[in-house]
Amino acid sequence: MNTTLVLNPKGGSGKTTIALNLASYFASVNVPTTVMDYDPQGSSLNWLRVRPPHVNKIHGVSGARQKGTRLRSVAMHVPAESRQLIIDAPAGASGTVLQEMLDRASCIILPVTPSCIDLHATFNFTREVLQSPRMRARNLPLAVVANKVRRSMPRYQPLDWFLEELGLTLTARLIDSDVYLKAVEAGCGIFEMPSSVSLAECQQFMPLAEWVQGQGTGRPLRPDRNVYELARGAQR
Repeated sequence: MNTTLVLNPKGGSGKTTIALNLASYFASVNVPTTVMDYDPQGSSLNWLRVRPPHVNKIHGVSGARQKGTRLRSVAMHVPAESRQLIIDAPAGASGTVLQEMLDRASCIILPVTPSCIDLHATFNFTREVLQSPRMRARNLPLAVVANKVRRSMPRYQPLDWFLEELGLTLTARLIDSDVYLKAVEAGCGIFEMPSSVSLAECQQFMPLAEWVQGQGTGRPLRPDRNVYELARGAQR
């Protein structure tokens, strides 16, 4: 099982949107997938509850601290058949919870938004936590995603500085689009929507999906939806 942690200390960076669309991508190509939601608000789990019956099932588990008598280990049980586990981290994660997620991860996705304030906070977090001696010893693969990018500003100089200073490269650039919101409201992901609606978003998301796939088995997937083939063809 490949475990992907979607992580950023700032709220509003698009962690949940990326986690859900990544999970729906793997579900759409028939890979058994589980989403683990560490946020007490349970946004990812709420999305799973409204998924329509015609799309492939995604299992959901809660990583949030439990109230009452239910054992947290029971709530966090991941089905043995899962091949992709996507962890949706809460904003401001620190201490034991942060370390627990990092220890479980096989790879990390770091979404960043084109904002000087957000980049500054994310820079300090990445330098102090993700590049600590313990994490560097594990050598976890890390993908940076420019998220909610305005069409009028395809490049952003502070983001280039962020990447250069930390020695990172950009894996994907996702344009700000209402299609993501419409997909979430419908309980699905962009790869589960008609290609006439979400083709551009799928093209932008594909490098990230393929990067995550490469951290696991790396085996080619056999999609059963035309939108995947359209996105791949457009990239070529």
